[in-house]
Amino acid sequence: MKPKKLLVFRKHDTEMADRVAEEIGEWAHGHGIQCQDGESFSPDQEDAGEVDIAVVLGGDGTFLSAVKKLGGRQVPVLGVNMGSLGFLTEVSVEELWPALNALLDGEYQIEKRMTLECEVHHSAGGEVRRYQVLNDVVVNKGALARISEVEVAVDGKYLTNYCADGVIIATPTGSTAYSMAAGGPIVTPGLDAVLVTPICPHAMSHRPILIAAGSMIEVCLCQKNGDVYVTLDGQEAIALEVGDKVRVQRGRADVVMIRSTTKDYFSILRSKLKWGGPHSMDD
Repeated sequence: MKPKKLLVFRKHDTEMADRVAEEIGEWAHGHGIQCQDGESFSPDQEDAGEVDIAVVLGGDGTFLSAVKKLGGRQVPVLGVNMGSLGFLTEVSVEELWPALNALLDGEYQIEKRMTLECEVHHSAGGEVRRYQVLNDVVVNKGALARISEVEVAVDGKYLTNYCADGVIIATPTGSTAYSMAAGGPIVTPGLDAVLVTPICPHAMSHRPILIAAGSMIEVCLCQKNGDVYVTLDGQEAIALEVGDKVRVQRGRADVVMIRSTTKDYFSILRSKLKWGGPHSMDD
């Protein structure tokens, strides 16, 4: 079915993104499709349910910002890479127009990616804030802080205390983001699990661990030396005090990604991480 309405999110202050966004608007008008700038979109607007497709022009940060803006609505999202190391924006600018034309005939592949729902419980006053993320929930120190101590429990059962720069709770999608930089493994998107990765732990025995996706993971700030924050997909940060708790579980709504028809997940890994191809035994 031909889409009736699409959103275009673009990286700010980028000439190429502005130009391509304008071209997409002209293309949409020529095919009788309503086109709206993603910045003006609200999931509560009257016609929010009429959006069929979202196009993101930028890198992974722009993609995550767009997902946040969609507010849990399961709109298929096409990511067009205009950055460098982008795992979420799979389609190149050159592939954009064939991809858009394929959308007219409904000829596209989608893949659902799990999300995380995060509750931040403040010990002072009992305030609770709720968020949804695609990549990760990160409890970490500020720029000038020393290591802090957090207690981690899974489904109410004590796991361990980390004396570390922080801890990352990531989806398989988020395994190639901050968690990978902190030494965590790459987890294929289809795996039903959540990854817990300590950041520069004081104990050498502390290692990343995969937890069943249906579990509730709780991080309690026991001791801090300076500022400590919980950061959500790198988009928002909330200050934490001793006694505050961060509870993370699988989100109720997945993010729907439109996949590239010319690349699979492993070819993207090889390209982005510059892994080599096959070698001859005679080399």
